[in-house]
Amino acid sequence: MNNKAVIQSQNVMSKEFVTLDGMKTVRDAIDAMKAHNTEVIIVEKRDEHDAYGILVLADIAKQVLAKDRSPDRVNIYEIMAKPLVSVPPQMDVRYCARLFQRFGLSYAPVIENERVLGLVGYRELVLHELAAQ
Repeated sequence: MNNKAVIQSQNVMSKEFVTLDGMKTVRDAIDAMKAHNTEVIIVEKRDEHDAYGILVLADIAKQVLAKDRSPDRVNIYEIMAKPLVSVPPQMDVRYCARLFQRFGLSYAPVIENERVLGLVGYRELVLHELAAQ
């Protein structure tokens, strides 16, 4: 029987994350990413019936830079992923890693009661889980 302690996503998540409105430009997203030293933007819901979105640096590289589009003329909502895949705060980080692998994710917000609590990515999963072993 495995007596290994369960490490939950809420124990490893980064509480530092950036949110922006989907109507902002990719230039705004790039500026926010540089200012906060992050590769991820959580895109805010427009209303209570909407879903959160996510924009990662790779989206900008693939859909703006590679296609020679102007970051000043492209809105975040045009290239973001929505709805996003989120994880609950109590999820075991081993299952987070499996979810990431299965769906090709790099990041997922930790959401509870329709509120983003933090952000978990491979960095948090690996450095906290494997470093603890």
